[in-house]
Amino acid sequence: MKYSYYPGCTLKNKAKDLDEYARASARALGFELEEIENWQCCGGVYPLGTDEIATKLSSVRALNQAKEKGQDLVTICSACHHVIKRVNDDMKNVEDIRTRANNYMQLEEPYTGETTVLHYLEVLRDKVGFDKLKEKVVNPLTGKKVGAYYGCLLLRPGKIMAFDDPENPTIMEDFIRALGAEPVSYPYRNECCGGYISLKEKEMSQNMCQKIEDSAKGFGADMLITACPLCKYNLNKNASSDLPVYYFTELLAEALGVKEEVAK
Repeated sequence: MKYSYYPGCTLKNKAKDLDEYARASARALGFELEEIENWQCCGGVYPLGTDEIATKLSSVRALNQAKEKGQDLVTICSACHHVIKRVNDDMKNVEDIRTRANNYMQLEEPYTGETTVLHYLEVLRDKVGFDKLKEKVVNPLTGKKVGAYYGCLLLRPGKIMAFDDPENPTIMEDFIRALGAEPVSYPYRNECCGGYISLKEKEMSQNMCQKIEDSAKGFGADMLITACPLCKYNLNKNASSDLPVYYFTELLAEALGVKEEVAK
């Protein structure tokens, strides 16, 4: 199975290893990530202004390229996923935005939200299957107690993202089990880490990160995993605890035995 792939800025610059873990793991699981041509930054934040069109166009371009290839569009960064999926919903359901965006783009055929947008974790759950993933694991993460940190962008708004139950998600816990580790559920796993205010309101962001890590440690976690590069950076930088925070693709590559392949 081949998917159009939107890597996003962070995974192509400061966090290249996390992108490479995802690609190597995909090959081990029997699917391919085909990076779309000439992609641009999604903007990092979904524009809330209903009359804001320009900052949505890079997402529309990526979505249309996947449509032209007849492929689903896969993302790994939860911020990119959030922006692209919400723009796709606009193009499908908001006539004014759809019309104005297509007038700007001047595509051969107007884009009207045809592409299916999937997060990599959804591919593992819904296309590969966690049972099959478990069968492919060669280095089970036995004995590790892992807290899933969802953050806010994967889950909300619930009806548009349709990723999992926004109040009680299970996809990352099921992922952790498939890798052979023990998931740890804790109260702050769905709360914002303050990544977007970390420069302007540093103390507030530090407090938010500290509450998340203290909550996870209090319930027995010895590490956290996340699917957002900004969350990973913010939690590592702004919390004073020694709780390590990993990107989910790194643990996936380790469990599948392909992490060393990337390191070479």
